[in-house]
Amino acid sequence: MSEHHHKETFVTKYIFSQDHKMISKQFLVTGMIMGIIGVLMSMLFRLQIAWPEKSFSIVEAFLGPHQTDGVMNPDMYLALVTIHGTIMVFFVLTAGLSGTFSNLLIPLQIGARDMASGFLNMISYWLFFLSSVIMVISLFVEAGPASAGWTIYPPLSALPEAIPGSGAGMTLWLVSMAIFIASSLIGSLNYIVTIFNLRTKGMKMTRLPLTMWAFFITAIIGVVSFPVLLSAALLLIFDRSFGTSFYLSDIFISGEVLHYQGGSPVLFEHLFWFLGHPEVYIVLIPALGITSEIISTNSRKPIFGYRAMVMSIMAIAFLSTIVWGHHMFISGMNPFLGSVFTFTTLLIAIPSAVKAFNYITTLWKGNLQLNPAMLFSIGLVSTFVTGGLTGLVLGDSALDIAIHDTYFVVAHFHLVMGVSAIFGMFAGVYHWFPKMYGRMMNKTMGYWHFWISIICAYGVFWPMHFIGLAGLPRRYYSNTAFPMFDDLADVNKVITIFALVGGIAQIIFIANFFISIYRGAKATQNPWKSNTLEWTTPVEHIHGNWPGKIPEVHRWAYDYSKRVDANDDDSDYLHGQDYVLQTTPLLDGEEPS
Repeated sequence: MSEHHHKETFVTKYIFSQDHKMISKQFLVTGMIMGIIGVLMSMLFRLQIAWPEKSFSIVEAFLGPHQTDGVMNPDMYLALVTIHGTIMVFFVLTAGLSGTFSNLLIPLQIGARDMASGFLNMISYWLFFLSSVIMVISLFVEAGPASAGWTIYPPLSALPEAIPGSGAGMTLWLVSMAIFIASSLIGSLNYIVTIFNLRTKGMKMTRLPLTMWAFFITAIIGVVSFPVLLSAALLLIFDRSFGTSFYLSDIFISGEVLHYQGGSPVLFEHLFWFLGHPEVYIVLIPALGITSEIISTNSRKPIFGYRAMVMSIMAIAFLSTIVWGHHMFISGMNPFLGSVFTFTTLLIAIPSAVKAFNYITTLWKGNLQLNPAMLFSIGLVSTFVTGGLTGLVLGDSALDIAIHDTYFVVAHFHLVMGVSAIFGMFAGVYHWFPKMYGRMMNKTMGYWHFWISIICAYGVFWPMHFIGLAGLPRRYYSNTAFPMFDDLADVNKVITIFALVGGIAQIIFIANFFISIYRGAKATQNPWKSNTLEWTTPVEHIHGNWPGKIPEVHRWAYDYSKRVDANDDDSDYLHGQDYVLQTTPLLDGEEPS
């Protein structure tokens, strides 16, 4: 295969494309659109929680029949929280992050012409697109979208007559998620097969960049855990539509006894969280892989502890499948079982700490290039550590009981999963934008974007820990009925102001992204002086990635600042520059990597 191939039409090139580079752009732009919707929702419900009785024209404009004189209806508040969580976790951080960078980088970094199956890759994107459209359509259902929380616990989600948001909106939510899971599974299988079978000559598993290990392990977690969520959703559809009782028993509505017998909502919790906790790492591990690559490149140093980093990803992946019970400490589980889940949860801190310390050690005494991608990567390390520390509190069954379902939980998972993964996504876009579009993003706008985003992220979630410790419950439409929370009202206003500024600041990124596609400075072939294979491909995208033969790999991906005398920091660079492409043959006497 080479650049000489059949003529492509607009439809085959931009819509039904089987080229991994185009599909990655489709995932990215769709994820960005869903992200805008998700962030807008969070801004609307933050207005409500900060000023519960106040009328807002923006609420009137966006919510139409679901508001009264500019004040949001309680049902709509729950719906916004539900769809915001669903969109951000699945459609932005799972598909937007993994779908974009797995597609873009896997063939380029392992030395392959394309994915193992371009057709399945295309199907994966279009199923994701279809599920996104259905989720957005559910917002316009007359009774309102799903409003049982993003975890959709029964019986609220299982009884169409329970609340307005349990009707058609909930059905569309389940249909959308079923299609989304099919997309995710097809994509994950494609990624695994591609990395296993299509590596170029010399690309041993131990020479793979850490991005590849991250996407590979993430795909395996997805294949193991997403079918369980699919089964949970299908059983919920049966309970809703076919009269079964998998999750329902002894239900009373308006004094009337319903016919359901023998089911248990706790069964749904087990099935949901068996995916739900690995999902945290499906979101986080790709961001950590991207960060590994960017920190090493911009520190001009080899990544510290390559094998330890690979082993920690594997350990996190394994442990993530045996900790789901820590979400259920107050479900009435046996205290002994709670102690088992506490133990496995605290164990996961060990490989997580290995990654954090290895990032810090890589940065130590490095020749730091503080471009926007590097700043977002360092920001990820910060939020990963600060958010992870509060996980130690929530992972302990004795401590969790007091703060379960408070804003402490919201603050924890938004920092460790939400902000960390979004920062990883931003870092990846800034770093690989030249490879995607052949142009550079504006650095100054990138700096503004980073500093406003990180200040606002901590401005939102740092105080949120304290109102959670004070006992403020999450998902309450208004706290005015509880005088004991009156003193926290001003804190909620401060949090909302930071949230609004942080949300609006994302316009800087969106403007930078789309303007740079057309007007950004033209990129050179290897603008970051990086070692990995994608920077050996031409700037102009061609069919099959490389003209002529696929390059052969001779070394690992992290030969930065390699010296003639390894013990002397002032000796000359071994290859005459502070980076060595993976395709560079070893010199006589050079240690193989």
